[in-house]
Amino acid sequence: MSKRTANLVRQEREHRVAVLMFDHPAMFETSVAIEVWGNDRTEQGVPYSEVRLCSNEGPRLRVDVGFDLHLDHGLETLEWADTIVLPNGGRPSPLIDYEPDVLRALRTAYERGARLLSFCSGAFALAATGLLDGRAATTHWTYMNQFRARHPSIDLQPDVLYCGADRLYTSAGTSAAIDLCLHLVREDWGADVANTVARRMVVPPHRDGGQAQYIEQPIPSSVDVDADLRAVLQWVEGNLERQLTVDELARRAAMTPRTFARRFKSATGTTPLQWILHQRVVASQRMLETTTLSVDEIAATVGFGSAAALRQHFTKVVGSTPSAYRATFRHAA
Repeated sequence: MSKRTANLVRQEREHRVAVLMFDHPAMFETSVAIEVWGNDRTEQGVPYSEVRLCSNEGPRLRVDVGFDLHLDHGLETLEWADTIVLPNGGRPSPLIDYEPDVLRALRTAYERGARLLSFCSGAFALAATGLLDGRAATTHWTYMNQFRARHPSIDLQPDVLYCGADRLYTSAGTSAAIDLCLHLVREDWGADVANTVARRMVVPPHRDGGQAQYIEQPIPSSVDVDADLRAVLQWVEGNLERQLTVDELARRAAMTPRTFARRFKSATGTTPLQWILHQRVVASQRMLETTTLSVDEIAATVGFGSAAALRQHFTKVVGSTPSAYRATFRHAA
């Protein structure tokens, strides 16, 4: 592209990005927004964007690793922006209470048509506006329980890299911020532009999977249920290699299948077959981490029957293939 054409793109497609920062900001997430939108890549056909860092707590912000930031812009910058980024929710805790003028400014910006997105614990600030109520959102997996308790009306998605719609987006921790930004670049300007930005950053333009492989799975084990079900669940945990049916489990619990299924759902939050599937996946994770057994051997041991079945269910639950999971998490047996 010629310089004249690049200048025309810059004039016609300018995009304004405000990064709203709180004291003790996370610098990686902040730098993601700067890297994606703050570099002039019009020579490569990327529409021009301007980035401004702003805060209601400025102009000086303290960074935990030993330096200060001096910002040129205040909260009024949100009135200027097309996209507003919340890179983190403030340190040392994401559970701080946000100033009413900040929340009001964010709501006003959204009402006039601005797009709002959060990285990592920045979801707490975005959720505090009330704009996410009744919508899907995510945050870093370590904050899931805190977020769910603080914002029960939000449909929390624990196993995705990012999610959103209608100009409201959230992403999981750290590098998931890159995934969300590239997704939005792709939405705004197409795959070719997103690929150009990704190549310049030396990152994939799209990553499959999510953060599920990093999360300790929350489905209850046998120790979490009442005594009348505990013995059955303990037996299942020791016999995953068998072909297990609801009728067989109901007989062991001395219940009708219908009563057993109802009691089981009440105690665990899921169906018997889904619970068994999950336990098989969890057992597979442990074996992939701690043994040298092949995927076929693990599949037979945990009751999947074949490596193909293991891969299918493992990928659906964990968001990663068994081999990729082993490469990431395996330690000495």
